Amino acid sequence: MGFKTEHVVRLVTYAAVAAVLALPAAGCKTVGDDTTGSIGIANTPRSDAEWRQSLDIWGKRYRENSGDPEAALNYARALRATEQRAQAVAVLEQASIRSPSNMALLGAYGRALADAGDLNQALDVLSRAHTPDNPDWRILNAQGAVLDQLDRHAEAQRHYSTALKIVPNEPSVLSNLGLSYALIKELKRAEITLRSALAQPNADPKVRQNLALVVGLQGRFPEAEKIARADLPEDEAAANVSYLRQMLAQQTEWKKMGRQPNLPRPYAGT
Repeated sequence: MGFKTEHVVRLVTYAAVAAVLALPAAGCKTVGDDTTGSIGIANTPRSDAEWRQSLDIWGKRYRENSGDPEAALNYARALRATEQRAQAVAVLEQASIRSPSNMALLGAYGRALADAGDLNQALDVLSRAHTPDNPDWRILNAQGAVLDQLDRHAEAQRHYSTALKIVPNEPSVLSNLGLSYALIKELKRAEITLRSALAQPNADPKVRQNLALVVGLQGRFPEAEKIARADLPEDEAAANVSYLRQMLAQQTEWKKMGRQPNLPRPYAGT
């Protein structure tokens, strides 16, 4: 089977913004700590059980004092990780009303709105989560992800470029930029950018899966599978390769039906 660049277009709606950059790694859910501002975030849980425990702990603290910004932030984060998106939005909306100048809350609220699919409101809130004289690269990255979801790819790429001036070679920004290029059919440019992201020592494992997909979409399937397998235990490598094959097969079927291929969308963060 083969793919032409012109057949790779446009992202599609996917409900779990907080849980996906691309192909899921086998077994556990991971959410990066990219919340901004002065409020500290508890150590990031990794497994579903840890997220449920975090939900219980921070939910209790929030119910005891709903005016505590730290409790609201961590409770909402756990709600999003357990796919309770509407409730996370409600918690952060109330917290932002109580603390309208708290940039960390505004940033989290904007991401939660994006997670829930309210993209235009998310963009509005994120624009208030930092200032031109003190830009936050994490917010710029989130704004770029939302703009990509709104098909405003040139604007999104400008936001990623601005973020990279603040944090050169930041893998989460490079990964989103690479996906943005893929969404406008620039697969080679997407590959170069994702390879740069993967070369960074703190790159998320999902970056590798994004790269594998982009390489596969260019018809280089053995290389794509090799990328998907690298540095993983055999069971996880097999699961990722299986998923990669399913994704690539799906692109072929969508092409035959004249439908738009499904690509992962840039990630607004947690």
